[in-house]
Amino acid sequence: MSNSKSFNRRDFIKAGAMGAGASLLPLSSCERSAASASGVAAGGASVDPVLQIGDNIAIANTEYGKVKGFISRDVYTFLGIPYAADTSGANRFMPPVKHEPWDGVRPAVFYGNSAPQRIYDRSSTSYGAFVDHWNYDEISENCLTLNIWTNSLSDGKKRPVIVWLHGGGYTSGNGIEQDGYHGENIARYGDVVYCSINHRLGAFGFSDLSVAGEKYKDSGSVGLLDMVAALQWVHDNITNFGGDPGNVTIIGQSGGGGKVCLLAACPQAKGLVHKGVALSGSAVGGNNPAYSKVLGEYIIKEAGLTPANIEKLHELSWNEYLDLANRAMVKMREANIDSGSRRGGFGPVADGVHLPTGTFFEEPLPNSPDIPMIFCTTFHEQSPSRTNAELENVTLEEVATRLKERYPDKAEAIVAAYSKNFPDAKPIEIWALITANRSGVVNAATAKSKQSSPIWVAWFGFCPPLFDGRMRAFHCLDISFWFLNTDLMVTHSGGGERPRKLSRKMADALIAFARTGNPNCDALPEWPQFTVENGETMILNDVCEVKNDPDREARASLL
Repeated sequence: MSNSKSFNRRDFIKAGAMGAGASLLPLSSCERSAASASGVAAGGASVDPVLQIGDNIAIANTEYGKVKGFISRDVYTFLGIPYAADTSGANRFMPPVKHEPWDGVRPAVFYGNSAPQRIYDRSSTSYGAFVDHWNYDEISENCLTLNIWTNSLSDGKKRPVIVWLHGGGYTSGNGIEQDGYHGENIARYGDVVYCSINHRLGAFGFSDLSVAGEKYKDSGSVGLLDMVAALQWVHDNITNFGGDPGNVTIIGQSGGGGKVCLLAACPQAKGLVHKGVALSGSAVGGNNPAYSKVLGEYIIKEAGLTPANIEKLHELSWNEYLDLANRAMVKMREANIDSGSRRGGFGPVADGVHLPTGTFFEEPLPNSPDIPMIFCTTFHEQSPSRTNAELENVTLEEVATRLKERYPDKAEAIVAAYSKNFPDAKPIEIWALITANRSGVVNAATAKSKQSSPIWVAWFGFCPPLFDGRMRAFHCLDISFWFLNTDLMVTHSGGGERPRKLSRKMADALIAFARTGNPNCDALPEWPQFTVENGETMILNDVCEVKNDPDREARASLL
């Protein structure tokens, strides 16, 4: 996969486009009615200028200096604001440090750099690129930036703050990777301040080089510490953007859902986060420190260095270091070294300092956050027939055969249990339900229930008509629904009024949760808190309803 760009979007901006095109989002009927009172007429016709930018427009103060964004349909937008310094050179492997103050007014009109990574295939023949049309521009270690959308800078309101943590595991992604991450619609509709952040990933965020001494003691968790630094910046600066630093909700999907759980267990995040939403991803533990240290030793060996001259790793280009670290990881896997952990590779280390050892949440830890949380997954996550129409007519017997590699002794029993639990599901849907089973999120919710804060659980089942209906309720689909972006992310939702209806309900629940710590709202049936005994779950679909642990019997067959 190449890191080259098909065109230089920054040159395009300098030529006069202002980078605003990405913010001029199509309005659904819900967003149109919300915007009409502030300069957008019915039908989407503009009364006032759609875009405003100038010397005295959208100026805000930060701890480092003033920034200038723009106003898109009355929503103040600031992109690529630094929350910490460049992480290259001497700062590589080190905890984030403060940015140097700047003189004058710094433009904040385009997204910051993505962290070093290998980006996805974006060729013309890629269905993945069509569906997700990933947004990437420049990639560098100068990547610690955030984006902000808000309705006002100076009206004195204290708006709830929502901070988005992107997916991609701990190795890829960025704060605006998909258009569904965009914050304009939810900021306008819910009168919230919406932020998204970039942070170090993979080998740059989680290379545990502590074998080299005290200087590198935090190196296995600096990507996590970047997130904490971003939240600290929000705490210290968001009042200047109309937000309430005492009411911050973190939300993430896939790897971002795991990051929500990490921060909900991280002592350094206490007081910086007040609520959490984990979508199609969770974590109840970090990497085993012993494993992470061995991976660090493999990196040093692969570089032909010793702990005494490890500083030479700072001199490599990011491409060189990323390739070196990944080679070391492959060699370690080939040596069959047990991770001793729920997750191998590069990820935050459960060192007892930044993350608890053992299972998160299960023991009362007074120095860690104890926050209300929502957990949600999708029905099918990865539908096996999404890119293979021939699998659409698979039989139950064939499903069992295909599952034998993963469940050699009980594939037939699992298929039978799921078929009994979901008698109306097609065999291909049974297959998807099994591979996308909710065990991880139910385990996380169960662990979290040991704390005092309340929990809610949801299961997203909306299936778009795309690809002859084969995508089903897939991984990432629900993101655009939470943020009122279904018309922007039509390659996920299909667009139109059907997804809008559900999106409005989900956005109302998210906004209620961000305001009060409780997702109950007029748009949905009463949403009871999750209990281990009943497994109360809100089904999010064309018809929304609560069911008690709807796949409990099927899931038991996996044990």
